[in-house]
Amino acid sequence: MERRDFIKGATALSTLTILKPETVFGSKANSAINMGFIGCGSRGTTDISSMSRHTNININALADIFADQLDKAKIKMDQLNAAKGFGEVQKSNIYRGSEAYLELLENDQVDAVLISSPCYTHPEFLEAAVKAGKHAYCEKPAAIDVAGCRRIEKLGQTAKGKVSLAIGFQVPHATPYAEMIRRVRRGDIGKVINVQLYYLASEIPIKPYDHMSYDEARIRNHFHFRELSGGTLLDQGIHMLDICNQALQTHPVKANGSGGLKGGTEFGNAWNHYQALYEYPEGINVSYHSTQLGPVFGDVCARFIGTKGMAEAHYSGGVFISGDNEWDSGIAKGKAELTEEQRAAGVFLSSLHNADENKHKSFIQSIESGNYLNEAERGAESTLTAILGRNAAEAQDTVYWDELHYSNQVIDPALDLKQFDR
Repeated sequence: MERRDFIKGATALSTLTILKPETVFGSKANSAINMGFIGCGSRGTTDISSMSRHTNININALADIFADQLDKAKIKMDQLNAAKGFGEVQKSNIYRGSEAYLELLENDQVDAVLISSPCYTHPEFLEAAVKAGKHAYCEKPAAIDVAGCRRIEKLGQTAKGKVSLAIGFQVPHATPYAEMIRRVRRGDIGKVINVQLYYLASEIPIKPYDHMSYDEARIRNHFHFRELSGGTLLDQGIHMLDICNQALQTHPVKANGSGGLKGGTEFGNAWNHYQALYEYPEGINVSYHSTQLGPVFGDVCARFIGTKGMAEAHYSGGVFISGDNEWDSGIAKGKAELTEEQRAAGVFLSSLHNADENKHKSFIQSIESGNYLNEAERGAESTLTAILGRNAAEAQDTVYWDELHYSNQVIDPALDLKQFDR
């Protein structure tokens, strides 16, 4: 980080006082948590909008590298605050440029931050947030490379018991998914033998990049660049891999795969299709299929096949168990519109209907209660699972977990960020 005085001046976490006395929520339960927003794009706006609707936060600071992102975000954040009787985000609390996140983290009026900047920034931004004594919710994945994941693992040890550190895996917080995972762990489908995972997404449109530098064009289209987003297997497929890890309560031992960039957009280098075959402990085979191309968004599914039945979870298409221990979450299995009777009975088309709400509540409530979350290890493990499949596909060879974990692979985003400070 460039602001050396910020890092040097940060109190050692072993003796750090995390919150100023007037914001210790055990003694002032009705106080709003002052929230900073770092990386003001569309995904982050969705996250912080959900937090504002469902929890007691006051959005009081913004940071981004681009002025237009900040302008759009301020309008939306002011609307969210106004709906709760809070004031506008003050201009003095709006930070722009390559060191905007550090300036925001120096603001002692900020208690917690949402980090939703491009993935290549996550380890550095999250580390700076913890050093500054801020509770942090960081979007997934944890990193784009192995070095970043190992950095997050170490950060988890540093943050333990001092701040809440959450990674944005919302899907397991959806009520149907949480219950399915619980039942698989309980043994309702018997011994798991095989798992099928897929995330078939439509192509992400290219944002116009005329009349801007190559670096700016890449950042604004970061999902299309491996060195900025890690690629679609990390950005989207990681959700199903995380579900698999949670259900099996372990990570894979090796993977092989294939994929490529074909039939995609004219700008970018990230592959748009992958197939990876993972082997988990006890010989459990897991197949993963990922696409990000074409005009149609397909299905997203995790299917666990066991000796007593099958557990199946779709974003849209139901979450249920077939076999000896039948169970159905009540999520509609078809794509047809619900009847009024179904709506009245609480039937939903999407299994993710309360995923964001539940996840964001758990983060904010952990701060209010003092029972701090620490999802660093889980976030790094699921990210490494995705990297294992990606690297195996790129190498067209078998890659082992231990070999990967100790490789300390580094991917350089090769950006000149100082150009955005003028």
